[in-house]
Amino acid sequence: MKLSKLKLVLTFILCIVVRYAYTQQRSELVKINVDFAKEKGDMTPIWAWFGYDEPNYTYMKDGKKLLSEIAKLSPVPVYVRAHCLLCTGDGTPALKWGSTNAYTEDAQGNPIYNWRIIDSIFDTYVDRGMKPLAQIGFMPEALSTNPKPYQHDWKPGQPYNKVFTGWAYPPKDYDKWRELVFQWVKHSVARYGQKEVESWYWEVWNEPVDYWKGTQEEYFKLYDYAADGLKKALPTARIGGLNIAGTSSPGAQLFLNKFIKHCLYETNFATGKKGSPLEAILFHAKGNPRVRDGVVWMNMAPQLKDIAAGIRIATSYPETKSLPLIIGESDPEGCAACGMATNPSNAYRNGTMYSSYTAATFARKYELNDLYKGNLIGAVSWSFEFENQPWFYGFRDLATNGVDKPVLNVFRMFGMMKGKRVQTESDAMYTLQAVLDSSVRGKTDIGALTSKDEKTAAIMIWNYHDEDKLAPPAPVEIAIANIPARKVKLTHYRIDQEHSNSYEVWKKMGSPQNPTSAQVKQLEKAGMLQTMGKAQKIKTTSGKAIIPVSMPRQGVSLLKLDW
Repeated sequence: MKLSKLKLVLTFILCIVVRYAYTQQRSELVKINVDFAKEKGDMTPIWAWFGYDEPNYTYMKDGKKLLSEIAKLSPVPVYVRAHCLLCTGDGTPALKWGSTNAYTEDAQGNPIYNWRIIDSIFDTYVDRGMKPLAQIGFMPEALSTNPKPYQHDWKPGQPYNKVFTGWAYPPKDYDKWRELVFQWVKHSVARYGQKEVESWYWEVWNEPVDYWKGTQEEYFKLYDYAADGLKKALPTARIGGLNIAGTSSPGAQLFLNKFIKHCLYETNFATGKKGSPLEAILFHAKGNPRVRDGVVWMNMAPQLKDIAAGIRIATSYPETKSLPLIIGESDPEGCAACGMATNPSNAYRNGTMYSSYTAATFARKYELNDLYKGNLIGAVSWSFEFENQPWFYGFRDLATNGVDKPVLNVFRMFGMMKGKRVQTESDAMYTLQAVLDSSVRGKTDIGALTSKDEKTAAIMIWNYHDEDKLAPPAPVEIAIANIPARKVKLTHYRIDQEHSNSYEVWKKMGSPQNPTSAQVKQLEKAGMLQTMGKAQKIKTTSGKAIIPVSMPRQGVSLLKLDW
């Protein structure tokens, strides 16, 4: 064999060996150490924020059911963000579309306000103790500078820019735009009360690059007039922006910096005075999954880089370093309404990969906020439900046809975590910098996040990898120190192939698109958060305890301790 050919063969063999070693599950014992006496910060419920494109699903059958479940799982009020709250139309939903007909005009151009559909949306939230993250947008047809065509007819698989029609343009009359916001907020105060509306957040538009068919300066003008209308109706209302996408990109960072400087230092288009109200800074963060050799590979690095950039920018100004920060959309990728039929990389959405990804990324959001000393209060999961669509179609949703997906159970776990975050170390958890550099491409990321309150604690553990494949479970040993009781009650909650997983049960049924009522009940039960056996009593020794756990790949556990 010639030397060059021998080198080629050896290189090929080496690549196979490296790839095999690179993607194998850990077989050695993983050790996680938790110290209840060492606090790291508040267990701020940044996860208790959700959003979606289609606002008219809110008050429909499955929408109401899911919102009730989300409200129930959270110990604090959940904030909800939706697009299209000012779009013109009769309220008929479609993918990436919604309408309320809040603003129309008569033949003489006089405004006609109709709050019936918006009230149906916000009533659904408020009745459940939820709070609107109220989006002031998009442009009513009668105000748009380029109204025709107005409603898009986009379908999955079509070019995404088909979405941006007449609703995305600047107003032809900024005074009417301001008055619309004033009347909306005034109506909200009359309907829900001043104290309630003061607890909401308001924000102007969404991703004002693609979603905005005006200039940056025109967006600042849009924001100023909206903020002025809001403050005239309720001076204590809270407003922010910019909800920029791709926050780590140079263009997005430049836009966000310009926006902050405009609000702090520049002349207000609506008032002629210096600056514009800014009570919160919002930006977006998305991952980037891909299909390689027929297998989905996730990539959380872009999402975390977006978050890092947003927090760094916000904290770089003395005037904004303490402002509330909200990740207006924080997801594994960018299109909730794109199913796996048209986007094969979205196949992660139905099973436990979405669950373990969610657990692993939220833990890093806390780390990033600690690192840059930000005031992160919310990370909106842009995932809800889609009415009257095929079962497990691959949309980025929390439930399908009223049946909860595995990912919703991660949020049920988060709902049991409160108090303070405490020191937690795993010898198999990637460092924050390693994940920022290249996500999770070597051995699996087996990490943990712990909260502790006066008489309860919770340890969330995940076994995550970017590659969507199953593997034998890893043995994990959790050593806990400084437990303030001689006995504790341990309840072990689990999401895996056999627990809290409606998708696997549905597949075992034969993947029916018309399940019987008995099958639906079985699926609903399978979609609930389940335990690994019964709760047990554990005796501590000098405030210490060791808990062994077997963690399957892409599985998530929550060890809840009560004393």
